[in-house]
Amino acid sequence: MNISTIDLVIILAYLVGITAIGIAVGYRKNTTSSQLFLAGRSLGWPVIGISLFCANISSIHLVGLAAGGVKDGMPVGNFEWGASFCLIILGMVFAPFYFRSKLSTLPEYVEKRYCSATRTILGIIFILSALLVHIGMSLFAGAELMEQFFGIDVITAIVLMASVAAIYTVLGGLRAVMITNLVQVVILLAGAVTLTYLAWQALGVEKGITTYAQLKDAVATASAADGDNISPTVLQGIRNPEGGLNKYSWLCVLVGYPILGIWYWCTDQTIVQNVLAAKTEKDGRAGAIFGGFLKILPVFCMVLPGMMAYILYKEQIIQASEDPANPNWNKTLPVLMKNLLQPGLLGLFAAGLLAALISTVAAALNSIATLASSDVLKRLRPDTPEKTLVWFGRIASIVVTLLAMAWSTQGKKFDSIFDAINQIPMMFAPAITTIFLGGVFWKRGTKQAAIATLIFNMAVGVLYMLAVLVDHPVFTENKLVTDFVAIPFMLVGGIFFVLCMLTYIGVSLATPAPAEANIKNLVWDHPLAFLKEGKITSLSDPRIMALILLILMVFLYRVM
Repeated sequence: MNISTIDLVIILAYLVGITAIGIAVGYRKNTTSSQLFLAGRSLGWPVIGISLFCANISSIHLVGLAAGGVKDGMPVGNFEWGASFCLIILGMVFAPFYFRSKLSTLPEYVEKRYCSATRTILGIIFILSALLVHIGMSLFAGAELMEQFFGIDVITAIVLMASVAAIYTVLGGLRAVMITNLVQVVILLAGAVTLTYLAWQALGVEKGITTYAQLKDAVATASAADGDNISPTVLQGIRNPEGGLNKYSWLCVLVGYPILGIWYWCTDQTIVQNVLAAKTEKDGRAGAIFGGFLKILPVFCMVLPGMMAYILYKEQIIQASEDPANPNWNKTLPVLMKNLLQPGLLGLFAAGLLAALISTVAAALNSIATLASSDVLKRLRPDTPEKTLVWFGRIASIVVTLLAMAWSTQGKKFDSIFDAINQIPMMFAPAITTIFLGGVFWKRGTKQAAIATLIFNMAVGVLYMLAVLVDHPVFTENKLVTDFVAIPFMLVGGIFFVLCMLTYIGVSLATPAPAEANIKNLVWDHPLAFLKEGKITSLSDPRIMALILLILMVFLYRVM
């Protein structure tokens, strides 16, 4: 795809402008660690909600959701709408403990609830997950896009994007990340909404489709005729026409998504750090739920365009693939852009892609700086001066950036980037979800159980990922292994979660109960205690916001 001069100018102007804005709003000569990592705990709920949204949305989502829409249909949208339910859990269940404990990092909570060894293990897992998933795969996805769109080689694109994110994150900290998100979310959503609108217009002109019901009928008819397995509805049946299990069926989503979702939205440092920066507990809780409202949008402006592309440009996508016999559905977004966007708009949307990518990378880098300073240096040297903590965090961000750049070049070894970012966490997500849920709801949960659960999940998770990725007879010629790998990964997550929960409960009951004084204010007195936290005095009460969001989600699932 050739790039016009005006598109190139827009992209370069954006890169320079966003870097300057980030440094200007965030850099302070005598920055404290609280200001660098948590924006001085001064942020209101609208900024927190927007930052949660931006820290999650990246080029992976824009490419992956469009590709999922054309390949699988609307069920891919469950990854977005499921997040709304998880953000309600974050705001209602977890955020009160996080805020009241004045945490800087999530491993601090497990240290208070369990022990220092649990904090160390979790800190290492968080840094690795941020490096491998949030940063590494995001850089690779963005580089692939830039190569496809504008002919920029992958290495140059990785260096360029990583440098921009690192500069304003290292110098500006979390305030720079959050404030620039306000700019980036406008560009991102404007580009996605514009593309959706133009695709809808093209459907009417070229195919005579003017209603959503007509689109669903057209997709169902074309899918059946071509032997594809495209679902025009969000909830998909358990089995496909060949009798196999659908990867994104309602059962897979029901079993697997809560495990991934609670880990990611409620316990992952990169995400939750935005809530830790709230100026009040109410802002933190309401900000999380506001983020849940925003997560409704990608289904309409990122997944739906992919399904429309199935009707409009399926053959073009296949022909654009390196091997038309094995279509590369990641070409969906470039094909949509080529057909629908004029010069100028193309540059604006490319800037939106960069905005999404840089938001995710920057948020992950800042969380790594926080973990390295608070969970490594400060624990080893408690009397470390603030200035040293700040510089150590900045250096850690630079080091991780370099490592992530090296790792991101290996992205081609994965069959699907979107699947990879959801499969890789199976190495640790079930255990983390288990120990956090057990931590806040079950007073009997012990430190020995938490450690055993984390180690167990890492052991079986690494073996699972080796079986998925390594082409070796020890894996490929073992029927038991190949049959297990063939199970949809969302169901594998459910299996791992059950095993982790059994480990956690068994070890807890076999070891001494924690002292009541040690877990005070860290565990709910009973499962529904979070609903009785004071009187409801306004519509902005997080419980009212959560109820409205729940009603809206039920309505959307019925309609879609």
